[in-house]
Amino acid sequence: MEIPSLAERAKYLKISALTVAEGMRTGTFRSFFRGHGIEFDTVRDYEQGDDIRSIDWNVTARTGRAFVKTWREERELTVFLVIDNSHSMDTGGGKISKRMCAFEAAVLLAFAAEQNASPVGAAIFDGIFRKALKPRAGRDQVLSILKTLEHAESPVPGSVLGNALSGASRLLRSRSLVIVLSDFRAAGYEKPLGILARKHDVLAVRVVSPSDFILPRAGYIPFRDPESGWAASFPTSSAAFRTRWESEAREAVSRWETLCLRRGVSPLVLSADDDPVRVFSAFFSPGRDSGSTVNPYGVRL
Repeated sequence: MEIPSLAERAKYLKISALTVAEGMRTGTFRSFFRGHGIEFDTVRDYEQGDDIRSIDWNVTARTGRAFVKTWREERELTVFLVIDNSHSMDTGGGKISKRMCAFEAAVLLAFAAEQNASPVGAAIFDGIFRKALKPRAGRDQVLSILKTLEHAESPVPGSVLGNALSGASRLLRSRSLVIVLSDFRAAGYEKPLGILARKHDVLAVRVVSPSDFILPRAGYIPFRDPESGWAASFPTSSAAFRTRWESEAREAVSRWETLCLRRGVSPLVLSADDDPVRVFSAFFSPGRDSGSTVNPYGVRL
């Protein structure tokens, strides 16, 4: 079966983004502000009953009269996508590779941001930091992101996820929603992830393949790590080996989820065998419990 190109899939993703955009406006997306979904508007005279925590002490000291700050709801939220194009994203085992899954998710989310009139930007990386598109609003920006992904250069070995997260911290001046699309097979990203989450709302999307969890019964299968070059043969006919493989994979996801939560990051698992529209629509849906996990291992068992 021929796999549609990213440009062909974009036609479907553009239409489907309406559902995701609505969820962003009314559902879980709003809770990402954690009480900070407002911005400073102006000051006015203090009135009896005002919260003293709202007093603008600088203006009060300058004028000799008590003033309080007033606020308004933020109506524009910047969305920034950090997209992994490293060699480890080549793997599949599902309908498409993890790379194409991440790219489709990025295009979907960019269209959803555009539907909400939100500026959207993106950064793409592999073994080196490739490119960053500063957040801008409008259809042209979404098409620029699509073009960048369509013409992504062949990756060099390694993953500079940590550098990409640090770059996002430097680039983004105002509070933003940062969505990281990666398999998180990288070293040294934990600290930059935590630093990013101190100022911004971060959604970490772990892109997985069904073969990360379930191995076929096919005798000895040669395996080569795409990043390190390490090679081995796995005895996939062994039930004990397949059970251990699945158990360790699930434990790795569980540890990663704990790592994210401890750093104030929202974790989500997305399988290359799943439809990103379904996953993100469910995640952002108004009725979803913010503490629940959608498709926790990203694979149908």
